[in-house]
Amino acid sequence: MAPYRKRADFEKEHESDQARHMADWVLDSGDNRSMPFAIVDKRDAKVFVFDAGGRLRGAARVLLGLTRGDYAVPGVGDRKLSDIRPEERITPAGRFVASLGYNFKGKDVLWVDYKGAVSVHRVITNNPKERRLERLATPTAYDKRISYGCINVPATFFDNVVLATFTGTKGVVYVLPETRSIGEIFESYYDVDSR
Repeated sequence: MAPYRKRADFEKEHESDQARHMADWVLDSGDNRSMPFAIVDKRDAKVFVFDAGGRLRGAARVLLGLTRGDYAVPGVGDRKLSDIRPEERITPAGRFVASLGYNFKGKDVLWVDYKGAVSVHRVITNNPKERRLERLATPTAYDKRISYGCINVPATFFDNVVLATFTGTKGVVYVLPETRSIGEIFESYYDVDSR
């Protein structure tokens, strides 16, 4: 008798194979510890937010760190933004226990890596030259590379999905790698289909 495999419910949302396999692993392994979770697919520049049981709460395009990479520069979270060089503006890959809080300007954010100063937050639009709203609207992932490492989402998505899902509870944010393999970043990862 084949073992029962838990699967994430992406509903009708388009997902990459990497995001699908990761979401299925999270549920099958119980790695989310019965908490809501999000998967950030850096290659596709998209985030998927799930309830604790793996049902999709919402998905959106995201803006990510300017530079491709999977590891943050040590100490980057302790520096002023003006001191972070372009090649250091990386959204790190990994498993992060996340919770809602406030940034240094008093804005609510979902802290992904507090020490590294990485969060999920509403898209910042105070510099018109960056065209962040326009970048979010394009279908290509290349246009989404602009932040200092944070994960920028549409304001309505943050308000209606992120806040609604993570208010009153911690959660887990899985940021998928783009230069390394999933197995290198998530050591206990296995392919649910081949188990």
